[in-house]
Amino acid sequence: MNLGVTAAAAAFKEAILVFTPAACSQFGLQTSSEEEPTFDLRRAAERVKLRGSCLLFTSRKLDKVRERRKAAKRTMFPFMFLLLLVQHVLLSSTHEAVISPQDPVLYIGSSLTATCTLSPELGLHASTLYWTLNGISVSSSAYSVLSPDTLSITLQNLNGSQQQSGDNLVCHGADGHVLAGSCLYVGRPPEKPVNLTCWSHNTKDLSCKWSPGGLGETHIQTKYTLKYKLRWYGREKECEVYNTGKQRYSCYIPRNLALFTPYEIWVEAANQLGSATSDITTLDILDVVTTDPPANVQVSRVGDLEDQLTVRWASPPELKDILFQAKYQIRYRLEDSTEWKVVDDVGNQTSCRLAGLQPGTVYFVQVRCNPVGIYGSRKPGIWSDWSHPAAASTPSSERLQSGSCDPKPGEQNSTLRRELKQFFGWVRKHASGCSGMSIKLYDQWRVWLQKSHKTRNQILQDDNS
Repeated sequence: MNLGVTAAAAAFKEAILVFTPAACSQFGLQTSSEEEPTFDLRRAAERVKLRGSCLLFTSRKLDKVRERRKAAKRTMFPFMFLLLLVQHVLLSSTHEAVISPQDPVLYIGSSLTATCTLSPELGLHASTLYWTLNGISVSSSAYSVLSPDTLSITLQNLNGSQQQSGDNLVCHGADGHVLAGSCLYVGRPPEKPVNLTCWSHNTKDLSCKWSPGGLGETHIQTKYTLKYKLRWYGREKECEVYNTGKQRYSCYIPRNLALFTPYEIWVEAANQLGSATSDITTLDILDVVTTDPPANVQVSRVGDLEDQLTVRWASPPELKDILFQAKYQIRYRLEDSTEWKVVDDVGNQTSCRLAGLQPGTVYFVQVRCNPVGIYGSRKPGIWSDWSHPAAASTPSSERLQSGSCDPKPGEQNSTLRRELKQFFGWVRKHASGCSGMSIKLYDQWRVWLQKSHKTRNQILQDDNS
């Protein structure tokens, strides 16, 4: 054996066998301080005579063997050699017992009869054995001794696998010794994926998401593949950048997309029990564009007007060279509130005056953009995310806070205050938003109110003099 083989074999002797979390507890392993439970591979080959389908094998690098591993790489022996060597050792070991069938794939609700056949050299009797499923002992009422060296088990109405890597069915000796194991993959075929939705960020890429059809969870490993092609020509392509975690039913196409021509997009789902294909979605990239949120959102007071604020922002810079007409939305809320009020009639302008606000109050404001009619597209775009909140406070007003429109009390003044309050409320209701007409009406009313207030004060001062 040359130096490379020797180095690789030496590294293999120090390799670590890593169990999946569900398998760990079944084989009497201790969880170390590392991320995964481990134990020595040589001991594993002697103790655990399994076919390895429920196990994940990997060579964990130990400090003392790193140099040996480097020597193996230098002599052109890839890491795959170690994996093949692991498989060879386990399969060539003398099995204490064999479970049949090995790693079956079953439908939810089906039944299974499995057998554990002992090696004659063990000198054990089948009646002394017992079964566990996912580490839990199965009742002996499900057992049948078929012969001195064969014990069967029948599982009725199987539930979906607890983990996609399979449920662990294990045959034990009377002392708990692991004799053999098999993985059960119990699930259902995938149903047609639904709710396929796609969007393009600034016309540069394409992201798509979907939902698994029907009940969703298949309980066994199911592969979802997003495919796309130009509608009238071009070859079929597959999306390659899939997300994980909560966004696992989504994929990202970062580049090389054509404009001004429609795409056909669909999702294929497949596992060991069947396959399904979603409906085809046809779209033009220009029809599903979304942008970054508007930039430089600023909120400021309108002079001393205690119930108005001005909001200004900049158009998304990424679309400055693209022919389009933006549509904006504003939302605002009180500092101590979680309820947002949305202003829809902003249009294509990049500023807006909010009226009918509470005096002396801090408001948080956000803006978002919808790019409409990019390069002549007749379909509405997709709303961007909301911008980061900007905040400002309205001026305080002692007069409005006290609810007094007249310095002196009296029945006549009370009637006037009530009428003004009603009219003031009506104007505030109709002046919300960014409509130029409503803002103009509101400003006219405020000028009239201020003149009236000054006139009344002048008359009172003349009477007192």
